[in-house]
Amino acid sequence: MPNLRNLILSGILLGTAGLSASAESVDYTKWVNPFIGTTNFGTTNPGAVVPNGLMSVTPFNVMGSDTNVYDKDARWWSTPYEFHNKFFTGFAHVNLSGVGCPDLGSLLTIATTGDLEPDYKKYGSAYENETAVPGYYSNRLTKYDISTEVTATDRTSAERYTFPGGKSNILINLGQGLTNESGATVRRVSDTEIEGSKLLGTFCYNPQKVFSIYFVMRVSKKPDASGYWKMQPKMDGVEAQWTPDNGTYKIYREYGRDLSGDDIGYWFTYNDLKPGEQVEVRMGVSFVSIKNARENLEKEQLGLTFDDMRKNAHDRWNADLGRIRVTGGTDDQKKVFYTGLYHALLQPAVLSDINGEYPLMESFGEGKVPAGHNRYTIFSLWDTYRNLHQLMTLVYPERQTDMLQSMVNMYKEGGWLPKWELFGRETYTMEGDPAIPVIVDSWRKGLRDFDIDAAYEAMKKSATTEGAKNPMRPDIDPYIEKGYVPLNFFHADDSGDNSVSHALEYYVADAALAWLAEQRGDVEFAKELRKRAAGYKNYYSKESGTLRPINPDGTFLTPFNPRQGENFEPVPGFHEGSAWNYSFFVPHDVEGLIKINGGNKKFTEKLQKVFDDNLYDPANEPNIAYPYLFSRVKGEEWRTQKEVNRLLSKYFTNNPDGIPGNDDTGTMSTWAVMSMMGFYPDCPGEPFYTLTSPVFDRVEIDTPGKTLVIEADRTAPGDIFIQQMQLGGKPLKNYRISHDDLMKAGNLKFKLSNQPKK
Repeated sequence: MPNLRNLILSGILLGTAGLSASAESVDYTKWVNPFIGTTNFGTTNPGAVVPNGLMSVTPFNVMGSDTNVYDKDARWWSTPYEFHNKFFTGFAHVNLSGVGCPDLGSLLTIATTGDLEPDYKKYGSAYENETAVPGYYSNRLTKYDISTEVTATDRTSAERYTFPGGKSNILINLGQGLTNESGATVRRVSDTEIEGSKLLGTFCYNPQKVFSIYFVMRVSKKPDASGYWKMQPKMDGVEAQWTPDNGTYKIYREYGRDLSGDDIGYWFTYNDLKPGEQVEVRMGVSFVSIKNARENLEKEQLGLTFDDMRKNAHDRWNADLGRIRVTGGTDDQKKVFYTGLYHALLQPAVLSDINGEYPLMESFGEGKVPAGHNRYTIFSLWDTYRNLHQLMTLVYPERQTDMLQSMVNMYKEGGWLPKWELFGRETYTMEGDPAIPVIVDSWRKGLRDFDIDAAYEAMKKSATTEGAKNPMRPDIDPYIEKGYVPLNFFHADDSGDNSVSHALEYYVADAALAWLAEQRGDVEFAKELRKRAAGYKNYYSKESGTLRPINPDGTFLTPFNPRQGENFEPVPGFHEGSAWNYSFFVPHDVEGLIKINGGNKKFTEKLQKVFDDNLYDPANEPNIAYPYLFSRVKGEEWRTQKEVNRLLSKYFTNNPDGIPGNDDTGTMSTWAVMSMMGFYPDCPGEPFYTLTSPVFDRVEIDTPGKTLVIEADRTAPGDIFIQQMQLGGKPLKNYRISHDDLMKAGNLKFKLSNQPKK
């Protein structure tokens, strides 16, 4: 068969070939506001990064304050940056975006003036004049009058510091960060270069998942002096314990070998810089070796100035953002849209080095990808399987194909498909078997250039292996036997008794797998999977009108409050949510869900109650597709249009709190992006979309071989209700359409008004 990757790349060129010169010259990055989501626990950051790049350079401001309070863990900080904090303790290299658990945020670099001070609580500085655009960040450290700038390539970074003159320093702190691991090794290579490694891990404070990042760092000017530092604990007795708050720092000025330990760092001092003189810091990283980190640095930055790299980062972002072009809407709506697309393109991130090597999944040694391909990491699949990978499949299929093969190779190396993978380690965070719907969804939409045989083998393994040997589904035994998971079964992430949440995720995965099993002639297995996928009905309680946890003896949990679990309150059976956040999460069998809820009218009334009584949580993944369920009831489709537009206006704004909680590696942002375009992937694993009224008058999406165009005819901004639809110039009655039909038609038109069509 022809190489799909080449077909995809050719298709993208064909899809963009018809653009006018003026369209090609549009700067889409101007519509990105990297500060959106940097508060309200959105946990995004404004640092420099390229699309799906490994390296991100982020200002770190959650580790201290101007009162020298050590507060990294005070509010469960899971990103190096929070908009309202204004105390800078360095630039962190390689960071997560939008996650709910702390990790990484390390290799902290900072420039200072005056005498050398290795204590971050003392060398930190307030800052002002923040600027952030895709691929670039800058600020001014008021304590030192130093201007800072950072940019990035896939695996490397560049920092440029402009000094006021006089005695100045550049420091790299290897002890601090978001990870609870403080161990590191650093070695002086030359006057201007150091190399080393830093321990990372303990994602969600899981002490077992530790790994190393390797780095090479260079400064552009030879220092007058350089050396190491190390935290020295206060020893008041043999049993004395120490923390960063009760130790002192020892500076090593003459020691010239390598240094290992907890809370160590390295410094460069310049005795007399000229006013306005600039010193650059270049860093390469790798999760394989120092050798690869150096090769990444040398090859990705060969012959490039700081400004060259900044321009390259801008151009890459502009090209990726420009695959979707919108017309109409307000400036704020465009900024919400393109910032959402920006966030969606941060993770998964490239893991393989420039030579193709990467750390094998949960095993020793290195693998190597073929030339022209990448290994990816940061698979937060419980989040992203719902919409982000569907967006990647639609608009960035060449990247999604590599992501699919990355997941399959993780199975070949570590024995299982990923659940929540991080740099070659499985964290087992959250529940379900989320790689299955991603793979099936992409396969059904035409992405075939990956090892589907191995993928099916892996999916069948996790769907059939007994619980004692099954880290993906440790509670699979009662699930198969009874059709549900009773209380008192616990998952590998130690998150508690989340039995209903687990089972609901398995139902979605098994429904997706059933289709693939039947296609492959595995008919009896497909039949069994479909039977399993209907097991959600066991949880339905007429008394509460919701899904309800089941005791080991088969009775419903009593007493039971379906609202318990709001605001992360612990509740038996449900993970990070109430029964209301989960009771409509049956995307693979909406017709069956409607039936057990009493039919169309009662179902609609109950679903509307979720929104009217504030039972809907816009930041909780299982319920984010709820607004689209109205469109499965004839005559009630207008409610989808109303609620989607209301939720977009209320929760997604051009402000630092413009995401309604953790962005979850782009999942919430993708909800906004897809909703604003007028169609949403309503069931992971099924190649269908539910339609809603687009925010923009025209949307052009580059897909392989053609440009998909979505048009909205409205007379006023408040026209949000669909009156008529056309697909490929023909009248369209259905509000749910297949991926194939949408792609073949190439054009979707809406006629909108300010009155619902009932």
